Amino acid sequence: MLNLEVDAWELLLRAAAVYGVLLLMMRLTGKRTVGQFTPFDLLVVMLVSEAAGPSMTGSDQSLLGGLLVCLVLIALNTLVGAVTARSRTAERLLEGEAVLLGRDGAIFDKVRQKHRVARNDIEQALREADCDLEELRYAFLEADGRISVQKKRREG
Repeated sequence: MLNLEVDAWELLLRAAAVYGVLLLMMRLTGKRTVGQFTPFDLLVVMLVSEAAGPSMTGSDQSLLGGLLVCLVLIALNTLVGAVTARSRTAERLLEGEAVLLGRDGAIFDKVRQKHRVARNDIEQALREADCDLEELRYAFLEADGRISVQKKRREG
């Protein structure tokens, strides 16, 4: 059973530590959205969740302990959302910024490689925007991992 005086604080600190470390790790690994996960990305997410669970609860397998950890995770996520909504600096640090991948018909391969964006992903975004490479005005890797494309304006 959960000792509310000692164990609750340990669970709270464990959950907060794991949340913070995983947030940092996810921030450092790139800008893929869930819809863009490869099967390998999904496998890593599932394995991380399996590995992180015991590190948050330790030997506590109680219902109350698990619910407390869930409460802490949801509260921290809500707090991060509130902070990033109010602070541009926090938003930039925690969520990232858009990165210019290409301009005026040219893709910047060094930038693309630095951010681990496959050429196929850019080509797919061009097709979705009904845009040929020659028509490309800007291509951005958005903070959420999407690639947005802006076509050149037609003259005349």
